[in-house]
Parts: sequence; C-alpha cells; structure tokens
Amino acid sequence: MRFFSRKLIKPQDLNAHGTLFGGSVLAWIDEEAAIYVICQLGKNNIATKFMSEIDFVSSAQLGDIIEIGMETVKFGTTSITVKCEVRHKFTKETIIRIDKIVFVHLDNQGRPTPHNINKPVN
Repeated sequence: MRFFSRKLIKPQDLNAHGTLFGGSVLAWIDEEAAIYVICQLGKNNIATKFMSEIDFVSSAQLGDIIEIGMETVKFGTTSITVKCEVRHKFTKETIIRIDKIVFVHLDNQGRPTPHNINKPVN
C-alpha cells in the first residue's frame, strides 16, 4: 500500500467526543481515492460507485497527523477497485480500513464506458 497524503487533525475535524469525526475522514478518503484512480487511469471522468464495509479500528485526536494509503485491487472493463487504509503517521496504528472502493469510468452522458486500461498509468 502506498501512502500519498497526510492530514493534521484540527478542531473542526472532531466529533462531540473530541475524536476524529468519521464524516470528515470519509470525505478525505473519497477525495484521495478519486485522485488515486484518476492517476491510475489517466482519465478524470470517474464516479464513486461503491464502498464496502468501513472498519473503524481506532481514532485520532486533535493534533494527530494521519496518512491515507491506497492500493489497486482490480481493473474491470469500466471500473477500477481500490482499497484504503488510514493510519497514524508516527505509530502506524490503523484508524480506518476499507477493503473495496469501486470507481466507474463515465462517458459524456454519465454512463459507464470502457476505460481500456489494465494496469496503472502512473
């Protein structure tokens, strides 16, 4: 798994219990996964189709630095599947794990269309 981006946990990222809000980290994951897939396909007309179970393993606190990792699982005809892990930068403790995030390549009308890629571009 390759870790591409890091986030500093700020007050606006916390929930009512003072730990990392799941909605914030899921938005970061979706954005990071989309960027990763765009780089893998060399095409930017993609959409998130599916996310498997989200495993909240641990949490992060104010001031913690986390990193988001992605790995390609499979290339389909119109889709690409990746997995994700979010972990503490320094302890390497897993915060969230998602085994399957599926993106679909779309044509100009928003319909799935073949991406004609079977290995990463970058």
